[in-house]
This record gives sequence, C-alpha cells and structure tokens, in this order.
Amino acid sequence: MAVCARLCGVGPARGCRRRGAAREQRRGGDGDSEPDTDTEPEEASGVAVAAEDDEETERIEGSRPSAGPAEAGRAPLSLLELPPELLVQIFGSLPGTDLPSLARVCTTFRRILRTDTIWRRRCREEYGVCENLRKLEITGVSCRDVYAKLLHRYRHILGLWQPDIGPYGGLLNVVVDGLFIIGWMYLPPHDPHVDDPMRFKPLFRIHLMERKCATVECMYGHKGPHNGHIQIVKKDEFSTKCNQTDHHRMSGGRQEEFRTWLREEWGRTLEDIFHEHMQELILMKFIYTSQYDNCLTYRRIYLPPSSPDDLIKPGLFKGTYGSHGLEIVMLSFHGRKAKGTKITGDPNIPAGQQTVEIDLAHPLRLPDIENLRDFSELSRIVLEVQEQVRREEQEEEQRQEGEDRTQQAASQPAAQPQGGGEGAEGEETAAGAEGAAQDKAPASQPFVLPMGVISRNEDYPRTCRVCFYGTGLIAGHGFTSPERTPGVFVLFDDDRFGFIWLELKSFSLYSRIKVSFQNAEAPSREAFDEMLRNIQSLAT
Repeated sequence: MAVCARLCGVGPARGCRRRGAAREQRRGGDGDSEPDTDTEPEEASGVAVAAEDDEETERIEGSRPSAGPAEAGRAPLSLLELPPELLVQIFGSLPGTDLPSLARVCTTFRRILRTDTIWRRRCREEYGVCENLRKLEITGVSCRDVYAKLLHRYRHILGLWQPDIGPYGGLLNVVVDGLFIIGWMYLPPHDPHVDDPMRFKPLFRIHLMERKCATVECMYGHKGPHNGHIQIVKKDEFSTKCNQTDHHRMSGGRQEEFRTWLREEWGRTLEDIFHEHMQELILMKFIYTSQYDNCLTYRRIYLPPSSPDDLIKPGLFKGTYGSHGLEIVMLSFHGRKAKGTKITGDPNIPAGQQTVEIDLAHPLRLPDIENLRDFSELSRIVLEVQEQVRREEQEEEQRQEGEDRTQQAASQPAAQPQGGGEGAEGEETAAGAEGAAQDKAPASQPFVLPMGVISRNEDYPRTCRVCFYGTGLIAGHGFTSPERTPGVFVLFDDDRFGFIWLELKSFSLYSRIKVSFQNAEAPSREAFDEMLRNIQSLAT
C-alpha cells in the first residue's frame, strides 16, 4: 500500500488508485491504468528491460495518461497526471535495476519505459557509453537492448581478473568500449625497459547483432574475430572458450607461431637471445601458455585500498626478474608490513605468491656512497637488522606464551591492558614508520648498487628517499624449497622502488603501472585480504 501511495500520489481519503482500478475492472469497467499482470521472465528476475514479446516499440509523443491532466490551479496528486515527457525525465534518473518494478505498476508506466531516451541515459550514466546511441536505430538495435542484453547482462565480468595459466598468471581488464565489452590482456613492456608503458591486446569482445542476443567473439590469433563463448561460473569467476581454435593456427606451423609470439612477447628473435637458460625459459612458457588456446578461467582481483599513512600509494608495478623478464607485482600495505604479490609469475615463484615483504618498523640507514659500493658492508648492516628482528619475534612469542599461561591459571579474567594493546601499538608504529625513518635520514640520499650486484636495468635512480629491511621469496624450479631471504627495500620516489636480494646478489627495479582501471576497487579491506589469500592458496 505504501508503494502504491507513492506511485499514485493519493491519500487515505481518496483510496489507492491502483486498487480502485482493479475493482473497476472486476465490475466490467475499462481503464488504461490497470495493473500489469503478465510480468515477463526478465523483469521477474530483476533485469531492467521491457517486454520481449512486444517487438513493436510504442511511442508516447502527444499522448497523456488516462488519469487526465490536473485541474487548473491544482497541483497534480498522482504521477499519472504529469506530462509524459516529465515522466521520461523522472524515470531516466532512476537506476536501471529499479525500472522493472516500475514497469509492473501499470500499462502507462510500462509504455513510457519503452522510450529509448530513458535507456540511453542509463547506458551513459551507469556504464559510460558515450557513443552516439541514436545511430543504433539504423541497425535496428535499441538502447534498451544494449542495456538489457549487453551491459546489464555482462556487468559482473567488468573489472580486473587474473587468468589461471599455471605459474604465469596474467592481468585481464574487462571494460565497456563504445558499444562493445572487450577483455584486454595487459602485458609488461619488453625487458628490461621497466619505465615504458604497458602493452595490451584483446582476447575477446561481446556485442549485439541486430536485436538478437549478445555475440561473444574470440580475438586470439591473427585471423580476426571468430566464434567464442563466455560462462559466468560463480561469483567473481568466469571462463572463456574458443569454438574455432583453427583460427589460432598459422600456415607456417608451430615454428612460425613461436617466432611470432617471441616478437610480441619479448620484442626480439631467438637468435638475439644468447643465454641458453633464458632460451629454455622462453620456449617453456610458449609451450605451456599456447596449449590453452584462449580457453581460460579468470578470477577477480582488486586494487589494494589506500590510506593516508601509506608510505606511497599502493597499486600495480612492473618489476625486473632476471631471465624471467618483466613481471607485474601488486604493492599493498598491512599495518607494519608492506607486501608485493605477483600478478604474473614464473616457474620459480608463481603468480599469486608474495615475492617481497617490507618491514616498515625497521628502516635502514645506508652508509655513505663509498662504503655503499662495498657489498660486505651493506650485507653486515642488513644481517644485524635481521638478527634484531629474530630476537624481537622470539621475545614476542615468549611474552604471548606467558600471557596465555597466566590467563589459564588465573581464576578471574585478566584485566585489559591500558593504551589499546599490541594491535593499537602496531598500527601506531606503522603509521609513523616513514616519519621516523625520515627524521633520522635526509629527505633524499645518494644511492648506488654495491659492486657485484647484478641489475637488468642499469638506468636506476641515483638518489633514494628511504630504505627498509625486507625479505624476498626465492625457490627452485617448480617452486621447490621456497624460503624467505633478507634484502633491502629502496624507495626512490612515488612511482619507483627497488629490492636488493642479498643471497642472489641481484637487484629488481619496479615502476608504477599508470593506467586508470575501472570497476577494480575492493568493496572492503576484508574483501581485499580474502582475495590475496585466495590467489596465494591457488598458487600454492
């Protein structure tokens, strides 16, 4: 009754016009504003689209609802008394998912909701479609079709995704691009040019053909779009399938396919790669990834949430990983820790694993530039901090065990400690870590890699802001015997950082991916943390 009153605009003295119309219909009366009883399946499921069985789009120019105009000098008491063009403006401002319920109120509302102006506005405001949608009339496709059969139907696959390609992973961005939904695979620049922009190529696209259902096309290969299929498996997971994998084959056979892939992936030919181990890694990746033929399962990933206390803005970075080339890493902050999680990976450390961890509670003061060139001096400083961290962890474990024994022996519950406890202290330490480090060190200081440390990119910054103790994950082929080893996190500026792997005597340089990804924000910190745990468990 409350809904009816809001829509019909009547008070208790006049009664509900919707119910009155129903009673009049039972008496044999005739009215245009009778309730809409034959609800369509799409409306019943919550999809904002008018009836499919009514192929002829009705126009409302010059017509008015049967309730008639308001009497002179009296404000309209019902939406039905408003001019149709004003109702079009009102309905067009509502979310598209609310319009099916509105269409079920009466035939007048249902007829007005067939106006394409309403759906053109919803396409633009909800999905950013800026194309001239009026041109759709030439193809016989309405804005209502675009909203219901394309944008609304496939809204759940918009955003960032990680494909399940074994240890290699990947980064897929699904966006609305004009009158298409396109899945773009983002690729790092060619090794070792870490500051170059990302590369991307389409893997699939979805669009409408006339007034039929949306068409899915596979874009993999070099023979143009061909038939594909998309299945939404469950929440935050979908899969793609190519129905014409012969379009992926090349006339020159696997050798031509490999050379083409090598030029696209690495920007070079096999003859340019003299390192035998690197040749083996490249050939292994081609064989492994090409077997999928674009038949993949994707799992949603979120961009990390940010906080004013973060050392720098979290996000996605490109990083150098020796013979494996450039890989994509997600930097996120968690209290006193910062974590670098692999979005793309390799046979040693697969995608989803935590490649580096930074201890923000233990900043490092680097020696002067001359002593910094001495690897043994830097190693001494880092190992001293490593020993300090071990002692603190042991003391914390002993303290926690003592508290547990005390609580078990006490007959009364222990009083809560004042000052917010360990959790509050940890957050305070994390929030002030950068400030404490900068108080002890100049705003910027000279930086040079120690002698003997290998870097794929010699064009690294020669000044840094601050350094922290950290650990890096190393493992054998197939992720065998993984272990965390000590290292140095070096912050150069807001968009670049590095990590010195002491045990490997190597240096990784990371540069921010400067792409504005849409539909990629985590709904909550808890959702982001759960996503990290899920992709790491899958990698393990």
